[in-house]
Amino acid sequence: MVVVMAPGATDEDVANVVARVEAMGGEAFVSKGLSRTIIGLVGDVAAFHHLNLRTLRGVADVHRISDPYKLVSRQHHAERSTVRIGPAGRQVPIGPETCTLIAGPCAVESREQMLEAAQMSRSAGAGLLRGGAFMPRTSPYAFQGLGLKGLEILADVGEATGMPVVTEVVDARDVGVVAEYADLLQVGARNMGNTGLLQAVGEAGRPVLLKRGPSATLEEWLMAAEYVAQRGNLDIVLCERGIRTFETSYRNTLDLSAVPAVQATSHLPVVVDPSHAAGRQDLVVPLARASIAVGADGVMVDVHPFPDQALCDGPQALDGTALRELATAVRRLPPALGRRTGAPDRSPA
Repeated sequence: MVVVMAPGATDEDVANVVARVEAMGGEAFVSKGLSRTIIGLVGDVAAFHHLNLRTLRGVADVHRISDPYKLVSRQHHAERSTVRIGPAGRQVPIGPETCTLIAGPCAVESREQMLEAAQMSRSAGAGLLRGGAFMPRTSPYAFQGLGLKGLEILADVGEATGMPVVTEVVDARDVGVVAEYADLLQVGARNMGNTGLLQAVGEAGRPVLLKRGPSATLEEWLMAAEYVAQRGNLDIVLCERGIRTFETSYRNTLDLSAVPAVQATSHLPVVVDPSHAAGRQDLVVPLARASIAVGADGVMVDVHPFPDQALCDGPQALDGTALRELATAVRRLPPALGRRTGAPDRSPA
């Protein structure tokens, strides 16, 4: 069961609902989004009905939810959500009215590399800049990222180019420091089921980008998002990045069916990462076009000034002709579908 608070509800109104629920032995989890506050209730549902929560000041509605995920379901939130990334004055929206491009190198290697990649990404129409500082690699011998130095470079380049930044956090102990530098915290596919990390980013006060695990069902993916929401954060963006199948011609099988399927079930925005699905530069732009066409709320791609020199995922990074083709798709396709490209308000770099 969930309690939906009215837009003008005060902290005192929320506290009153929580106190009522806890007084009869239930648990209440408060989750705040940009436009509304939702309280998830755990306990005896029949007893909750006797509390007459709808009559309390500040309560807009009360819903009994049949989905196993309560807070991210559309059963209580019919309209799809928009998540706004970045500080006031240069926020970037991700939601049903926009198709937002997120671009940048897989890994931060140097300030010069990051700045050039950021300028390339921005010229292609990107609203958000990506870059990895902590790299969860398959091999322990592969480049693991620059850590804190990488965060500093990423934040500095994002500020210089007017682009909010997204980077991955891989350890719950690092959430606080990463949140000081990043505007959007990414939980990678390998960590989708890391409940401790999910709870930590849910409490960090930053929007969260949650990638689907390589073998995760849609319900498991949404249940992972529920862990984030239950800790107080409804500003969650889901990311489809391909699932593991029997096919070996490319890295993962991009599940584009997941985009409309999840949008029908959850109010959260859904973006697609064709770079990590394909693992091949020649497939990224076609898959990006398909992602936009199927209704994705955004596309995230790897961009590098010199892919053959990249320390991470160079074979899938875009530059030159491929990047110009992506820019054309980002410029032309969303308007054909009644959308605009998500971009921040910013002055020229």
